[in-house]
Amino acid sequence: MTQSSYIILGAGASGLMLAYRMSQDRNFDDKSILIIDQVKDKGNDRTWCYWEEGEGEWDDLLSKKWSKVFFGSEDFTNTLDISPHTYKMIRSQKFYHKLWRSIEQKSNFIFVEDSVKKYSEVENGVKVVTNKSTYFGLKLLNSIPGKTVYEKQQKYPVLKQHFVGWFIKTKTDCFDDSMATFMDFNIPQNGNTRFMYVLPIDKKTALFEYTLFSKDLLENSEYEDAIKDYLKEKKVTDFEILEKENGAIPMTSFKFQELNSKSILNIGTAGGWTKASTGYTFYNTSKKTKDLVAFLKNEDDLSLFAKRTKFWFYDLLLLDVLANNNDKGSALFASIFKKVNVKTILKFLGEDSNIREDLKIITSVSPKPFVMAIVKRFFKN
Repeated sequence: MTQSSYIILGAGASGLMLAYRMSQDRNFDDKSILIIDQVKDKGNDRTWCYWEEGEGEWDDLLSKKWSKVFFGSEDFTNTLDISPHTYKMIRSQKFYHKLWRSIEQKSNFIFVEDSVKKYSEVENGVKVVTNKSTYFGLKLLNSIPGKTVYEKQQKYPVLKQHFVGWFIKTKTDCFDDSMATFMDFNIPQNGNTRFMYVLPIDKKTALFEYTLFSKDLLENSEYEDAIKDYLKEKKVTDFEILEKENGAIPMTSFKFQELNSKSILNIGTAGGWTKASTGYTFYNTSKKTKDLVAFLKNEDDLSLFAKRTKFWFYDLLLLDVLANNNDKGSALFASIFKKVNVKTILKFLGEDSNIREDLKIITSVSPKPFVMAIVKRFFKN
């Protein structure tokens, strides 16, 4: 029976990024690493954005970057200079191709195109059953989300960041491509937290994404009608749709680390690496995979990797508030962007802020819903 040193389930952003980092580290040259996914060539199935100060590791893959972002709402509207940060955009196809080129140069990496049926911890390792075969390994790194694990529990709120996006191209110059629209709440809220997210790649090409932070998904036509209405309001009428994308990202402070064991570690969205209060995953995954590679070189018990920080609690309170007051999201975010310097906001959302900066964020919003959330959380716990 052949046994791999590591089995990585899923070759999306987190699984592939982890494999890439391992392929770049000579400490793993003597390890056998098996990657399993039902599809290898995923194409442009994702658009990832993140903010970063100065130059970064993935700059050669950027489709676009912006030093200004727009925030719009009934209570506060402004174009904000985020320098020395820039807001960066990557299309997934270039990302996948770059990482696979590195991984495929290493003979100790094997890719299997197959669908995973189940996996489990067994004596001296792990067992993975796929549609076509059964595999054994010493350690399992899983990036395939369990669809109902966090949804079955009642202790922690579960919202979704769900969206439909259109990449469109116009015949004439229509867009200010020096600025990304971070959140534009100037659309009907209909009892939810709803906003438009706009990424202009050039003066004729842009991604328009209708996004909600709420519990329930909509019919696809509702998203698309909202995009049409927004474009009409912006007087963008003569265009073609180049691509469409959609998604639903879990927003929850469920303790994903409790699903880990000595030999099995959940990573990416499956491991709770998605920022619970925003849905951003890519930059956090970039940091976490670096930390994980360092961890794997020195530790054997995978259950020791994940650790909670103060930001887990902040996210939990915000999600409690949004879950109970989903129509108040626009006012809540407007209060933060109105009263706090945008660079401090980005540090806070990127989990790089200090206590003094945290307090600026916390004191910028109405205290009543958060006090109520703390009280309810105290009794629930």
